[in-house]
Amino acid sequence: MLAILFAPLRRRLTGTLRNNHTMAALATLLIVVVLVIVPVTFLIVLLVQEASDIYQGMREGDMSFASYLRQILDVLPAWAVSLLERFGLTDVNAIQARISAGLARMSQVFALQALNVGQNTLEFLVSLAVMLYLLFFLLRDGDEVYMRVRAALPLRTEHQRELSRRFTVVVRATMKGNVVVAVVQGALGGLVFWFLGVHAPLLWAALMAFLSLLPAVGPALVWLPVALYFLAAGALWQGVVLIAFGVFVIGLVDNVLRPILVGKDARLPDYVVLISTLGGMAVFGPNGFVLGPLIAAMFIAGWDLFAASRTGSG
Repeated sequence: MLAILFAPLRRRLTGTLRNNHTMAALATLLIVVVLVIVPVTFLIVLLVQEASDIYQGMREGDMSFASYLRQILDVLPAWAVSLLERFGLTDVNAIQARISAGLARMSQVFALQALNVGQNTLEFLVSLAVMLYLLFFLLRDGDEVYMRVRAALPLRTEHQRELSRRFTVVVRATMKGNVVVAVVQGALGGLVFWFLGVHAPLLWAALMAFLSLLPAVGPALVWLPVALYFLAAGALWQGVVLIAFGVFVIGLVDNVLRPILVGKDARLPDYVVLISTLGGMAVFGPNGFVLGPLIAAMFIAGWDLFAASRTGSG
């Protein structure tokens, strides 16, 4: 996917470096490391630190979500409280018990991961080295590999051309549409949380980025309860600012950016993106964030292509 995304840059560098494909691939690889690998690694380290701080705060009692919920319930109208009661969301003691049970499970997971940290670090470094090694050759020899794959496919030439075009379009659209929109929404949410003094803004930004896959609501599942807490705690201007920013800035990013980045041809329905992303992450792990929608998009593309072919031949 990185080879496809950065192929246009590699072609430009190849022309600039007088058709030296090896140097162009190395230069592109360096750019990928600087622009993608290093920032993502740095953000992951900060994210783990913030998650650890929140975990310690909850374990030591410095943070009590039950008290936050009680303050929110005190300012909600009666009909809203009645609606929450139907779902069992007003029993503060029960919620506190669930959080405590969750913390106990989290402590077990952290203890297990601590024992395997050396092995996990080695596996990560090996996987990263293999990925960069393969990426270099895909950047350098990608055009030749592409032609060999096309020649080996048992499909008509026009089908090969169309499927390869759709594959490239879908990879770029998936990365730019889903990932970029999620990153932008998460970054904006984290920025306003940092401005308003919310604890662990990077962790909430990551959660909002993931929830941006949910149609309609998305990041509002994070910033709206925080805004309600501000209003309940008497921080009126913080609550109003967060609601206005969430509705008019974070909420409009998807409607403004996604059509520009993806376009109409490669855009998947929201429910397909949601289901394929969750299914992809269940099967492939974190890589399923991209692989799931990619597989779904290619299946739909193949379906449309061969359906049109059969209709035309009939």
